[in-house]
Amino acid sequence: MPRVVITLGDPAGVGPEVVDLALASGEIPAGFEIEVLGDRRAGVPGKPNAHSAAAALSALDEAVAQLKSGRADAVVTGPVSKEGLQSLGFPFPGQTEFFAHVFGIEDYGMLLTGGTLSVGLATIHEPLAMIPKLLTQERIVRIGLLTANFLKRRGKREPRIAVAGLNPHAGENGAFGDEESRIILPAIRELNLSGTGVFTGPAVPDAIFREAALGHFDAVLAMYHDQGLIPLKLLDFDTAVNVTLGLPRPRTSPDHGTAYSIAGKNLANPSSMIAAIRLACELA
Repeated sequence: MPRVVITLGDPAGVGPEVVDLALASGEIPAGFEIEVLGDRRAGVPGKPNAHSAAAALSALDEAVAQLKSGRADAVVTGPVSKEGLQSLGFPFPGQTEFFAHVFGIEDYGMLLTGGTLSVGLATIHEPLAMIPKLLTQERIVRIGLLTANFLKRRGKREPRIAVAGLNPHAGENGAFGDEESRIILPAIRELNLSGTGVFTGPAVPDAIFREAALGHFDAVLAMYHDQGLIPLKLLDFDTAVNVTLGLPRPRTSPDHGTAYSIAGKNLANPSSMIAAIRLACELA
């Protein structure tokens, strides 16, 4: 029986609520052993502190230990406070980078998938001013291959992936920037030679997500965090799931934060946690 572990996240946030609601929803598939990791007594709802952050980190460490030992086949991570973790010396921008580090994975990526859109990210938690310097042909090819393989694992034999441009109008033939012709187009050509899917672009960023939402593409490869996540959260906020690509074991997470302002008030929506658990079970 596949075994999935779920971390509560910061116990001062909505993590414990959405985990409990998800497991009681009747929407979690049968045939899986599920264990919840974390000390919910370590946090007062809506009042995060060093104690609640330490509990979140401890649950992550336990999840990693179980994944590495083979006791767990997949992990679903509850929402944490990056600021809270970093105050304890946590050196990573987020949980995605943490899991890649502990497994020694350099070829990894972030993808978010919901009922309408799936979006892979060429860059993740980076300052916007740094994006043009960080974008390389190799980076785009790497996340493109990871995204295509994820889609194949979910039954898409020949994934159709649109690659967004970086600049307005996808550069307008160089009028607004040359990253499209200099970096993105060569990456698309290389991806199409790989035989992993059909890659199209560079696509105009302000239009391509509508095309994907209409079903013309299986995913969009966005050049930076907000380019991809704004349309995804607009359309799929309640059902979106964060997936770390490239890990030896599946890791998913609901696509929302700790929501301290509503923690403990019975207002939290468990839909994203339900979707994250279901996807972890599918991948496991």
